[in-house]
Amino acid sequence: MGAVCLAAISGPAFAASTQQTTFKVTADVTASCTIAAADLDFAAYNPVGSAVSGQSQITVNCTNGTSWNVGLNEGVFSGATTSTRKMTGPGSFALAYGLFTDSAHTANWGNIVGTDTKSGTGAGIDQVLNVYGLIPGTQNVGAGHYEDTITATITF
Repeated sequence: MGAVCLAAISGPAFAASTQQTTFKVTADVTASCTIAAADLDFAAYNPVGSAVSGQSQITVNCTNGTSWNVGLNEGVFSGATTSTRKMTGPGSFALAYGLFTDSAHTANWGNIVGTDTKSGTGAGIDQVLNVYGLIPGTQNVGAGHYEDTITATITF
């Protein structure tokens, strides 16, 4: 029987050529905020009685790290200011009240950024701000429904 001889024939090894490049991946995160407010409903007010307090909440949600300020305007009563707010009532009656950043009713909540607004830094989650209201006692007003509309503004 004849022997079979197999010879491996191989050619020269060729290296594959490669090249590389880089590219950037970017994104811009914009500062943004949302604001929502709950109505402030005072308890029944007796004009010959003492002051009545109430509380409400404003919820802000700002991009993490975003500085914000929340201001409250004077309301819709003609001639009112942020320190002399009034609710309109029946006839020509007006019921004075105040809005404050503290429960002791000493820090008026206005709308001048850096002066009488509430400030903070966004955390990317809801942040709740308490609004403290106070109707001073012994106001000579008539019976009926009184109301005002306040605009809360967030500056960021």
